[in-house]
Amino acid sequence: MDILLIRHTTPRVEKGICYGQTDLELADTFAQELRMLKSQWSDKCELIYTSPLRRCAQLAEELSSTVRTDARLMEMDFGTWEMKPWNDIPEQELNPWMADFVTVRVPKGESFQELMARVNEFLAEILAENHERIAIVSHAGVIRAALGFFMGLPPENVFRLNIDYGSISEVSVKHGMYQVKYINR
Repeated sequence: MDILLIRHTTPRVEKGICYGQTDLELADTFAQELRMLKSQWSDKCELIYTSPLRRCAQLAEELSSTVRTDARLMEMDFGTWEMKPWNDIPEQELNPWMADFVTVRVPKGESFQELMARVNEFLAEILAENHERIAIVSHAGVIRAALGFFMGLPPENVFRLNIDYGSISEVSVKHGMYQVKYINR
């Protein structure tokens, strides 16, 4: 099975804003970014799984007519921080999370560990299915969690992986072994 991990294109949001599960629209550059992504999209996928958030679902629907939505593919829930400038988040809330983003839960949100648990559950389900080639259109946090799973990386190291808007990463699964073919193409 080959799995393409595709990050959504640029969302319409100001730089420096904390967003995760906020349902943002796509930037005006969507058509250009879609053309660029499609130029790298050489092989058909039998199925695309997507986050239900607009910035992913819209892209998935442009790539295929066979799309399944799964809420476990949503970005991290940043709770009370959603749509706040990072600089406006109180230090007494932000600093503990910055010191241990893996296990510290965002107020009224989730920790990265919780995001990883739902992503790992999703991956276990799709790996049990008999697909040849699928795509997952999702968010940077979800893609990092998936790549961490496939690469056996400690959770605190997955943020070293650069996942650009509109990028594609590919994993090949054969006989229970995972091979990451490329990241962030």
